[in-house]
Amino acid sequence: MNRQPAQHARLILSHLRGIGMALGLAALLAACAPVSRVILLPQEDRPGSKVVVTTRQAETVIDKPYGVAEVGRLGGLSADTTTAEAVAAEFPELLALRPPVPEQYVLQFETGTSNLTAESQAQLDAVINSALRRAGGEILIVGHTDRVGSLEANDRLSLERANAIRGLFLAKGFRPELVEAVGRGEREPVVPTEDEVEEPFNRRAEVFVR
Repeated sequence: MNRQPAQHARLILSHLRGIGMALGLAALLAACAPVSRVILLPQEDRPGSKVVVTTRQAETVIDKPYGVAEVGRLGGLSADTTTAEAVAAEFPELLALRPPVPEQYVLQFETGTSNLTAESQAQLDAVINSALRRAGGEILIVGHTDRVGSLEANDRLSLERANAIRGLFLAKGFRPELVEAVGRGEREPVVPTEDEVEEPFNRRAEVFVR
């Protein structure tokens, strides 16, 4: 009897089993490979930033710069860290698209008015020029007062101060929808004082150029 066909069949079966094991291993590795990664970059204007990554199976929080969360194909999560150098090498195009860090300026006012002090009036051109260099950017102006006067009066005055600065930006051609003015009254003093105490540093508008 010729046993070669049977031997040949066993060799083919053995070969197929080897392929099956290799494919099974490849599938297993593919299932373990991350389908997405989340990397928390440093936020200079928001040092306490964090990201919560959630799947149906798990949840993790990234709260340190260059922390990494990897999401597996089956929904599992794993945590890791990377470095600035590794991110720069892997994602140069994405990093180039990041907007510049927001800039903040403080302008001060004469007591009880929405008129800038002479020092702040001289600073205004630098603030506006900074904003002009950020085409399409947003500007937030937050007005403040000291604690002289009533809460209601100071709310009105702080908004008047913010709107006065906003008007200066609009006069320079900034789009109205990109310049927001809000008033915080006496609620957020730079220098805490008792009621009815004048404090020049609290009579201010904070300008955030983003």
